[in-house]
Amino acid sequence: MVGANEPSQRQLRVGEQIRHAIIETLTKGKFRNEVLLDASHTVTVSEVRPSPDLKNATVFVMTLGGNNFEIVLEALNAASSYISREVGKKSTSKFSPRLRFVKDHSFEEAEKINSLIHEVNEGK
Repeated sequence: MVGANEPSQRQLRVGEQIRHAIIETLTKGKFRNEVLLDASHTVTVSEVRPSPDLKNATVFVMTLGGNNFEIVLEALNAASSYISREVGKKSTSKFSPRLRFVKDHSFEEAEKINSLIHEVNEGK
């Protein structure tokens, strides 16, 4: 049974479809914003979490090496309506979700875990 905070199978499936559509849209590079056109700003879309009604979605992103992240995040949120329309074109859903881009902290957490493991291994 799905818990109150756990996504349903449908949400997981739709989230993955949206993630692929966002990556395809970002790869094509048809933006007016110079920040998003800059090839040096490589963006990783690690996860998309749609709301239960699938009308909104939180998109977890990180730039390569964390470089210029705040600038890229601002540009992505400014272009979110365009990206949402492009996602809608690639989807079979009745509507495209409203997208909100946020920082993915999982990379930082993974780095902390790696450093802790390294410290433990050096203590042996």
